[in-house]
Amino acid sequence: MDIRFQEAEARFEGRTVLHALSLSLSERRIGVVGLNGSGKTTFARLINGLVKPASGRVTVNGFDTVADADKARGQTGFIFQNPQNQIILPVLREDIALGLQGRKLPKPEINALVDRVLSRLGILHLGERRAHELSGGELQLAALASVLVTEPPILIMDEPTNQLDLRNRRLVADTIEGLNEHVLVVSHDLDLIADFDRVLLFHEGRLVGDGLPAEVIARYRGIALP
Repeated sequence: MDIRFQEAEARFEGRTVLHALSLSLSERRIGVVGLNGSGKTTFARLINGLVKPASGRVTVNGFDTVADADKARGQTGFIFQNPQNQIILPVLREDIALGLQGRKLPKPEINALVDRVLSRLGILHLGERRAHELSGGELQLAALASVLVTEPPILIMDEPTNQLDLRNRRLVADTIEGLNEHVLVVSHDLDLIADFDRVLLFHEGRLVGDGLPAEVIARYRGIALP
């Protein structure tokens, strides 16, 4: 993974929500923390092109998120905070297959790829289920499967354990730990990112902490609980 911010800044309606930022990311597991409105989600969305930099540039594995938008987007898979918003078709298997339609693959090959990603996440038995029948943790895994089937090398997850009970939180946390892909997780769940390789802390639109989890989380607690 090679993500680079070069004086990248984000503005909405004339207001700067992320001040000029320069950094490089290559670690396997990266956590992103900060208070609500700190700029952390904007930061994550700059990586996959959902937000374009107002100035500066962002590159993902060498592709500029503006000049090479499609190629840059193909490097990342984004799992939104509410997985229900990500699952379009009612039956899980059909929804996962939807991500492969643009590749014009024969149906047997599509079915095999869907089976493979479902098996990889241990949810093959959920393939014929409907989204409204799934638990919170199962919904997160379903959303993850719909992204993984397209084989992006980088995953970005926005609050993947939000509002999950302990059992489903453990299910999602264990799944993240077992992924081969590089993962960047935006989260208020500090236990989830405690063993990550690197943690970034945003506050009032600026990067104010960058390092090992223990030291950055301690600084975040100092901001959140003065």
